[in-house]
Amino acid sequence: MTKRKAVAAVAAGVLAAGLGLSATGSAGAAPAEAVPANLKLVKTKNSLLGQHVWYQQTFKGLPVVNGYYAKHLDKSGKVVQVADGRDAVPASLDVSAKVPSATATKSANAAVTARAARNRIAQPNKSVAPTPAATQGAAQLAVVGGPNARLVWNVTSRSAEGVTRSLVDAKNGAVVESKVISDNVDGKGSVFDPNPVVTLKNENLTDQNDKNQNDLFLAQKNVILRNLDGSGKLNGAYVNIAEAKGGVAQNKNNTFVYQRANDKFEQVMAYYQVNQTQEYIHSLGFTEVNNESQDFSINTFDGDNSFYDPSVDVITMGEGGVDDAEDAEVIWHEYGHAIQDDVVPGFGESLQAGSIGEGFGDYWAVQQSMPVSKNYDIPCVMDWDATSYTDGPKHCLRRTDTGKTTDDIVGEVHDDGEIWSNALWDIQKALGRTKANKVILQGTFFYAPDTSFADAARVTVQAARLLYGKATADQVTTAFKARKIL
Repeated sequence: MTKRKAVAAVAAGVLAAGLGLSATGSAGAAPAEAVPANLKLVKTKNSLLGQHVWYQQTFKGLPVVNGYYAKHLDKSGKVVQVADGRDAVPASLDVSAKVPSATATKSANAAVTARAARNRIAQPNKSVAPTPAATQGAAQLAVVGGPNARLVWNVTSRSAEGVTRSLVDAKNGAVVESKVISDNVDGKGSVFDPNPVVTLKNENLTDQNDKNQNDLFLAQKNVILRNLDGSGKLNGAYVNIAEAKGGVAQNKNNTFVYQRANDKFEQVMAYYQVNQTQEYIHSLGFTEVNNESQDFSINTFDGDNSFYDPSVDVITMGEGGVDDAEDAEVIWHEYGHAIQDDVVPGFGESLQAGSIGEGFGDYWAVQQSMPVSKNYDIPCVMDWDATSYTDGPKHCLRRTDTGKTTDDIVGEVHDDGEIWSNALWDIQKALGRTKANKVILQGTFFYAPDTSFADAARVTVQAARLLYGKATADQVTTAFKARKIL
């Protein structure tokens, strides 16, 4: 059998990208007309003119890469066109793999990472953060037909370039093809960074019931929204605006520029600030710290609170007082919870573990502010959000420099969290932001879900020792001793 190219074959890319892994769209029963053997129905679609039925070619139960067959019927059920994109496969082809799926995945991810790095060098206008390694490879056996028919592992990976499909020879492990199948694009947006109080250094700003204000307009800045998936929504490699008051933002040109009175402004804030955070985490060398498209629900909670729900892995941003997602430090704090839940499943099972979670969230928020805050009272947490519930003259929900020690424990996670955040802040002052955050994130990997202040401190010290040696570990120890944690 040779592949025949019919007029309708132009649509084959839709099927080829999926390699027939699973049915998508509105699958239905095949029409009564006979079709060739070794086909799997994957999609039935209805249009104004009739029905379109797509099949994946198979061989001994495995999908044949880019092998398709389609029938196009009019409204009476008559076949008006056939698109035959099947490839010849020798009947003798052995479909038992010699190379394990894990080995194939590793090889595919290495090839994807190398190509992404080369492309980043060739495009200097892109982010200067080091290229993150490809991750989350998923492998499935498939067959390549034609003159060079072979058994392959089809590996789907995610990297800085988006989603990539790699074909790895299942007999010898060679990567025979690797190509990007997603459409990652850059978009445009407008945000507060991190918030109006810090940007304008003005503690007298007020929300005024979400009203557009000249002063607040001056605090907005235009930004590039990287790693969008090209869907025209605020979905990408690291962020997914899953739901939002008034509906999720959509723009076919990926332009998301709003003023703050528009509820979609907060959606842009969440996308931009979390993407920035995750790119920063990758720049530190971590490729598996909540390395996923984090779901957000924006302005869907009436109260003046935001929260991370580990049971469904969703961050909900409230709209009471100042809309929480107008303050990047609220977003970063909640993302801190998602980070810890990803690294340590079930984290926060004890009072002190919960306090560590709140303290880490506060620390993560203020350290993320450092590059954009021009040194304006950085230890103050959520300066803009706090204007709705503090009297001033300074507006801070909490601080990371209170001087609290374990002598000040009161048994409430937010209050006691200031002990932990102060320790992390002191580590940052001693080591510098980059070095400190490597130590802090690495230490998190060794937490138990119900850890204590002392146990978490000890593994953080150990992380410092393993990464940088005794002198750095001693500096971290000093910071914890100052809080009477060690």
